[in-house]
Amino acid sequence: MGITLRAGPIAEVVVDLPPVNALTVQAWEELAEALRTAGRDPGTRVVVLRAEGRGFNAGVDIKELRDAEGHARLVAVNRACHAAFAAVYACAVPVIAAVHGHCLGGGVGLAGNADVVVASDDAYFGLPEVDRGALGAATHLARLVPPHLMRAMVYTCRNATAAELHAFGSVLEVVPRDRLRDAATEVAEQIAAKDPYVIRCAKESLNGIDPVDVNRSYRFEQGFTFELNLMGAGDRHRERFA
Repeated sequence: MGITLRAGPIAEVVVDLPPVNALTVQAWEELAEALRTAGRDPGTRVVVLRAEGRGFNAGVDIKELRDAEGHARLVAVNRACHAAFAAVYACAVPVIAAVHGHCLGGGVGLAGNADVVVASDDAYFGLPEVDRGALGAATHLARLVPPHLMRAMVYTCRNATAAELHAFGSVLEVVPRDRLRDAATEVAEQIAAKDPYVIRCAKESLNGIDPVDVNRSYRFEQGFTFELNLMGAGDRHRERFA
């Protein structure tokens, strides 16, 4: 259990943190480092990011924040999430997110920064942040759904299914859950078969033409999460959730 990197031309970064893959500060940092390590390896041609258990990712471990005194833990988790999302985006090779079950909060940050998303037919995506007294990852949700739906999802905390995202074109393929890893691997094999130098250049060039600086945009969002905590909204909503 934990964060595992399986090296190879098709590298796998696997999250396995029961019961729901909600990540602590340390786990976010370990995830970021696993992704960076995979990208630095000249033998890596593509990375598959996936999870074991009930769902892909449930975001931040709310209990860790609830039990912390002061604001140091919030600053740490903000930095760790930012690092993990950035590690997906800046990975030197394409990252394929294989999403099953819940993909919430930080999960949207990971999937939204991935190059390709493959999902199981039970997958759903959402940002429950408003109900938790926080904000963030709308930057990444905006890469998955159209602008007005993104706003509605932030305000109402409603979810979107993998089938909906497939219709928008942001999920490449929707498959039965027992086929998810195979489907992600099949896409990875197509990428791995290309000239690795050309693919690495393609990744860098595509990041360079993005209309939104996702790293700066997400840090802007995090500033409002910090404001909400300073004003007590974060504590109130975390207590209610816990």
